[in-house]
Amino acid sequence: MQDYTDFMDEVLVSEEALKARVAELGAQISRDYAGQDLLVVCLLRGAITFTADLTRQLTIQHELDCMSLSSYGRGNYASSGNVRVNLDLLTNIEGRHVLLVEDIVDSGRTLAHVLSMLRTRDPLSVRVCVLLDKKMRREVPVQVDYIGFDVPDKYVFGYGIDIDERFRHLPFIGSADLSKYIRPA
Repeated sequence: MQDYTDFMDEVLVSEEALKARVAELGAQISRDYAGQDLLVVCLLRGAITFTADLTRQLTIQHELDCMSLSSYGRGNYASSGNVRVNLDLLTNIEGRHVLLVEDIVDSGRTLAHVLSMLRTRDPLSVRVCVLLDKKMRREVPVQVDYIGFDVPDKYVFGYGIDIDERFRHLPFIGSADLSKYIRPA
């Protein structure tokens, strides 16, 4: 098995920076939703680490649910643009404030699709919190309300974000030189 140090270009966001920013986001979201009925929706699997850390920083009552979407497919390093729902919400969001938590937004296609789908279910509001934003890759305009970090147009991994379902466990966000990456057999 290849070690990530064989193909990592650089650490884009350190473990310390992640912890500090997640705490800031938790405090801001707690202020913004004080006294409201909040449902946090994690987009699996990439956002699981971020969501777990973020919800521990919230000082308000909230519920948690998860959705799983796919637009990449195993072994693809760019979104296909075709979004498929693998796991839908179990919670009825009608009349609820929803905070959608995503790992990364680049083209905006996946996020636009899920936002459109959620809005048909009559929530009071839907806001978006993303860990990483690649604004220069945007093809579809989407409103992002809370941003962890703006990142350059590089392939990223770590802190829940994978390469071929690997390296999610790393406590930082690194950028990959895919020409040095060896895909698992």
